[in-house]
Amino acid sequence: MRTIKCIIVDDEPLAISLLENYVRKIPFLELVFSSENPISALEYIQHHEADLIFLDIQMPELTGINFMKIVGDKKKYILTTAYSEYALEGYEHNIVDYLLKPVSFERFYKSAVKVQERFPSSENSEDSYFFVKSSGQQHRINFNDILYVESIKDYVNIRTETEEYIVLDTLKSLETQLSARFIRIHKSFIINLDKAKNIGARKVVLFSEDEVPIGDSYRSGLLDKIK
Repeated sequence: MRTIKCIIVDDEPLAISLLENYVRKIPFLELVFSSENPISALEYIQHHEADLIFLDIQMPELTGINFMKIVGDKKKYILTTAYSEYALEGYEHNIVDYLLKPVSFERFYKSAVKVQERFPSSENSEDSYFFVKSSGQQHRINFNDILYVESIKDYVNIRTETEEYIVLDTLKSLETQLSARFIRIHKSFIINLDKAKNIGARKVVLFSEDEVPIGDSYRSGLLDKIK
């Protein structure tokens, strides 16, 4: 079972305390940081690894919506708020679920299970695979064969050691299907870290000699991952 690293950001101390208690009750969740100050949370995210953010929408220094715009889709979010009218705006981002305060443990647990379904198990074996539809056929692709995935407008190009598969999909959607060895290093690229030959300041060179650019906003996440 993969452990999902969680952050809680809420300007209400009691709300933080409640969510911290809930997180500790669920074996596959790990609390790594919590704060009433969204600015402190942004600083933490820049230097540490985290998968999921429990995020209040209405905060005085920085709203949850603006927080997500800064962090982007590198993280998954569960929004927490007392105001249901914010739900629609929140779902424009990489939202897994929306919790209306006061949050019951039963409702929280259902959200946690939703999140777990978005993260592949760390127990994926070398021959784990998935199917994609390309050129009118379903193709089986082994995770271990993938070099990188590139976004091309409304499509993604899944590049393996021997083939290319053009699939009608998005990087965001495909990212949830890939195992933990994959990481997004650019707005248009996800790479298989097992295939990385060397990592420079601006690009990753794969063993296939393909060169993949590193986006400025993704560099710290990549460095955290390889540490």
